[in-house]
Amino acid sequence: MIRVLLVDDQPLIRSGFRALLDLEDDIEVVAEAADGNEGLELAKEHLPDVALVDIQMPVMDGIEATRRIAADPALAGVHVVILTNYGLDEHVFDALRAGAAGFLVKDILPEDFLHSVRVAARGDALLAPSITRKLIDQYVAQPLSTGTGTGLQELTRREREAVVLVAHGLSNDEIAGRLVISPLTAKTHINRAMAKLRARDRAQLVVLAYESGLVGARGT
Repeated sequence: MIRVLLVDDQPLIRSGFRALLDLEDDIEVVAEAADGNEGLELAKEHLPDVALVDIQMPVMDGIEATRRIAADPALAGVHVVILTNYGLDEHVFDALRAGAAGFLVKDILPEDFLHSVRVAARGDALLAPSITRKLIDQYVAQPLSTGTGTGLQELTRREREAVVLVAHGLSNDEIAGRLVISPLTAKTHINRAMAKLRARDRAQLVVLAYESGLVGARGT
């Protein structure tokens, strides 16, 4: 059973998402919160698999709530998915850097929403390739700072290649095809790279790839 926490200051949004989730046999909404501070406390209490968190809320916004969840070792199993009305606004990259596993626009199709919740719960790639490429074009292609590259020297050649392809928005199956390896081997390379780079999830791996200089603004 996938346990979900809803954090949004709009009751109508929460009830809409809950109505969708409650129809699924493998998903359970364990709690709802109207602001980031309440969401943080409920995350500690219920330890959900996925926390769906709005960006703009009173008391504590979604970015700060995400940062605190990601920094708490007791909440390491909580995958934060940012909810936004505006798509790729200026807050999304900050949310990913804070530790979010990905983000969803609130007008997402119901079937895509449910799929995203399941993907996030597995800890796999939540950002669809098209969304990742838009993110790269608008934000990540212009890194906020120059990374030190810590951990890059520990990556094997194949792991580096896999990370570069992740940063360009490819799925595991697409990476496997590009490198002529099995999807399982591709996933193994990515998981090992994440461990070496201390990336919480695939979204942070994309950020690290750009900030470290492993991937440049227009290519590798």
